[in-house]
Amino acid sequence: MDIFDLIGPIMVGPSSSHTAGAVRIGYVARKLLGEEPKKAEIILHGSFAATGRGHGTDKAIIAGLLGMSPDDGRIPDSFGLAWERGLDFSFELMELRAAHPNTAKLTLTGVSGRTLSVTAASVGGGRIEVRELDGIELRFSADKPTLIIRNEDQPGSISIVSAVLAHSGINIATFHVSRSSRGGQAIMVIECDTPVPAGTVGSIAAMPGILSAAAVSAD
Repeated sequence: MDIFDLIGPIMVGPSSSHTAGAVRIGYVARKLLGEEPKKAEIILHGSFAATGRGHGTDKAIIAGLLGMSPDDGRIPDSFGLAWERGLDFSFELMELRAAHPNTAKLTLTGVSGRTLSVTAASVGGGRIEVRELDGIELRFSADKPTLIIRNEDQPGSISIVSAVLAHSGINIATFHVSRSSRGGQAIMVIECDTPVPAGTVGSIAAMPGILSAAAVSAD
């Protein structure tokens, strides 16, 4: 255990799992979308559904979608701020199959029309775990600087990305690949020792066979 496990995150309360973790879910979803969201359809499951309103889970997720951190004093006012910024949002309570009790599924539409579906869980102490992205199962926490890369499932994609990171002096801590089907769409989840510069992310996104690239961190 470390000091974070003992005292929890710096946050606006009341709950590290239902409030701070929920903010991080919204924040990481925004980063994955890569632009300002204009519409958000949010499903709350399990404990999020049962006690989320009292813990401010709904306001926390919207705050994260607006780019706030868990210690932002504006979290209780996130609904009003979202309406001012033109974010159309809705909530639904639903049981999701084999999901962690503190799970939210966000279906987002960005200002450009880009869409994204993210399912993530708040696993305690303000920590989160993303478990599904656009129907593809995966797992990452975003505790470290993390690259999420969508690519066509074809030979050479992994070596291209690794070469760009090596050229930029970025050391890879972990590397996982998930895919929808053979020859379909794949997602690389790459945890790095240091933040990945925007220019490097852009270089990867422009490579052949790469559909999109985003750098995310729960912090």
